[in-house]
Amino acid sequence: MSDAAKRRIFTMLDTDGDGVITHGEYLARVDRAASACGRGPKDPLVTAARAAHQEVFRQMDGDGDGGVTFEEYRSWAGHEAFEESCRPALGSLFDLADSDNDGRLTRREFTRLRAATGNTADGATAAFGALDTDGDGTVDRATYLAAIHDFLTTGSSPMADAYPDGHPDPRELSAR
Repeated sequence: MSDAAKRRIFTMLDTDGDGVITHGEYLARVDRAASACGRGPKDPLVTAARAAHQEVFRQMDGDGDGGVTFEEYRSWAGHEAFEESCRPALGSLFDLADSDNDGRLTRREFTRLRAATGNTADGATAAFGALDTDGDGTVDRATYLAAIHDFLTTGSSPMADAYPDGHPDPRELSAR
């Protein structure tokens, strides 16, 4: 994965823009997604998502000081990290949004999840359009995770290509 792609993802996760992803910033993704999807903190899916994200943060925080710098993120990010911990964490967010548990997200579910985790509503809508290649009005879990995997490991994917520069505007993400 290129440093440019890693920088874009890091910037999205560093919501306050101070150069460090804190534990609170990272776990807030789960809380925002749960809230947007109408799930309370004691929902078993929220508990599972928090546990999966705890593990991702533990792995990213190479020196264990409670904050992830870009250098730590750069050293950690890639295919192996995605398969070991990101896939379960991102899949858990998908599960939060999948209100009928059918393994597919409607445009509404997809947009709500993506907006809660850092995309603009317009960007999320465009990303949905890029992933709904059969036009059935849904995106399945495997397609969703494959698109994120491709961006995380190669810097490109159909979902990322929906944005003018391949990524949502980090200024909008830091305003969350």
